Amino acid sequence: MQKLDGQLITVLGGGGFVGRYAVQRLLARGARVRIAQRNPRAATFLKPLGGLGQTQFVAADVRDAASVARAVAGSDAVINLVGAFGDMQAVQADGAGHVAAAAAAAGVGTLVHVSAIGADRDSLSAYGRSKGDGEAAVRATLPGAAILRPSIVFGREDQFINRFAAMMRVSPVIPVIAPATKFQPVYVGDVADAVVAALAPAAAGQLYELGGPEVLTMAALLRWIANATGRSPLFVDVPDFVASGLASGLGWAPGAPITKDQWLMLQQDNVAAADTAGLAQLGIVPTSLAAVADGWLVQYRRFGRFAQHA
Repeated sequence: MQKLDGQLITVLGGGGFVGRYAVQRLLARGARVRIAQRNPRAATFLKPLGGLGQTQFVAADVRDAASVARAVAGSDAVINLVGAFGDMQAVQADGAGHVAAAAAAAGVGTLVHVSAIGADRDSLSAYGRSKGDGEAAVRATLPGAAILRPSIVFGREDQFINRFAAMMRVSPVIPVIAPATKFQPVYVGDVADAVVAALAPAAAGQLYELGGPEVLTMAALLRWIANATGRSPLFVDVPDFVASGLASGLGWAPGAPITKDQWLMLQQDNVAAADTAGLAQLGIVPTSLAAVADGWLVQYRRFGRFAQHA
């Protein structure tokens, strides 16, 4: 286990989905962790995970360069986990630049920036473009930063697997948008391990695309969720021209909103490129959905833990 005894590591977005797992691992390795986010009080649930004085909480908004500079001052390393589906250019592009600039100005030698598969300055989607612009801003200021691009991240608190499981609990019919689009779901714990591993000097300047052990189409993934929760909805593939026409900024279909930008994102597979480094190069064995999902998907079964005969 990598030791980080006494190092001060600032984690922007430390109270978020990936952040809470990354912070737990950093604390276990002896680091002092400064959790920086817009509402630091929302992250205080992490305090009991560390020893006395091991955690700090500060207010910072990546859109505000001055607040980021205050947050990273005195740090040995910085981790940027901040992402958004709203105000994307300001948060994921300009904000990433603010983090890199603040780290450089503070003399921080190590920066781990978490982006996403599909980051591309020429992407059709605003999300992909903002992620690509963010990576470019980081590289321009700190070429030695490690960049991680995960596929769809799953875990107990995710907003992907849980959303569809919740839909299947209440609806007998599930529309399937972009049924052939491929995903490589990656476990949040593995992403957190990758974040910590990327602090090592060997990861400096490297790009890692993170995917799990299975590649599934949207249709196959939804059927997997149904089977795991004991549901048998009718899946209806939505033709591309229909989905494209219905997608809008307000979304469509109760419980299954999709924006035009999300539709554009679904036009490309979300799978780790074969010619990039990944979890294996960071010494991490990927975790499958089947290995961990039962621990929380049980809540979506008709009779919970009693939904199956012994």
